[in-house]
Amino acid sequence: MEPGAFEVAPGVYRIPLPLPNDGLRAVNVYAVADGDELVLIDSGWALEEARERLEQALGAIGHGFESISRFLVTHVHRDHYTLGVQLRRTFGTRVSLGVGEQPSLEAILAGRVEGQLNDLVRWGARDMADRMREGMKKAAGRGRQDDYEQPDEWIRGATEIRLNSRTLRALPTPGHTAGHVVFLDPESSLLFAGDHILPHITPSIGFELVRSELPLGDYLDSLRLVREHPDMRLLPAHGPVADSTHVRVDELLDHHRRRLDETERALGADEATAAEVAGRMGWTRHNRKLSEMDGFNKMLAIGETSAHLDVLVRDGRLHTSIVDGVAHYRA
Repeated sequence: MEPGAFEVAPGVYRIPLPLPNDGLRAVNVYAVADGDELVLIDSGWALEEARERLEQALGAIGHGFESISRFLVTHVHRDHYTLGVQLRRTFGTRVSLGVGEQPSLEAILAGRVEGQLNDLVRWGARDMADRMREGMKKAAGRGRQDDYEQPDEWIRGATEIRLNSRTLRALPTPGHTAGHVVFLDPESSLLFAGDHILPHITPSIGFELVRSELPLGDYLDSLRLVREHPDMRLLPAHGPVADSTHVRVDELLDHHRRRLDETERALGADEATAAEVAGRMGWTRHNRKLSEMDGFNKMLAIGETSAHLDVLVRDGRLHTSIVDGVAHYRA
């Protein structure tokens, strides 16, 4: 990851910031010149190294933290939200977040993980739920929620955000999280996509503190919603800038069509849980087995399998029943 501020359009700079021990190398924060001030799309993770990198990058374009008037945050995940909260404590910068993130943020602030534990049980991964519960007990008092606070403003629905020198349009795109929002700059033909549309990978679906009823269904609807807008340059939160949003949306829709078919084939004629089906499938571009993955990525994979199975149930291709809190799927 090369540090710095890289101009991707007149007055718009991509600033990659480091992530700790993550499969992703960096998160892209976008600085948008707005007169004498800056508006930042996403903020990065509240890490000392990320804060230093951001300060250096802003300095390279003639600004400091005091120049930031506002953070427009695509979603509540730590690598997008928490550095903005930290900087607000010193500089008073406004932080805006999609209102659909309110239940998840309240769960974070209260330290409630029951939703994820119940989901793991429902998916047939009770052993993972037990290990997660034990891990939470050992970590008690470390204050995972300390990096979080309420935003200054909840972004409600599709709405125009008027800046000094341009107007952005916030568009709710639930799926990766329940309250994910993208920001469109129609005049400059730019889409600040957060994690909704990524150039080389698919965002995780379905593993949240407060999970929506049909997260993959939400995600596919959100992709189609973006596809209805004019094609724009894709400014993602992870990976390089791409020339066409439409091309990548079409690839993602096709990927999930194929993945739904693969999930149905993996179930076959058996009755099985999401965890069992996930164990029969390949993961990542390297087609890794579930057993080869670390605990966190196993949970993501099983949650994603559940999300695909639930869409297959909705579409009448599968049936499901709940026994002792565990969902069982069958053809």
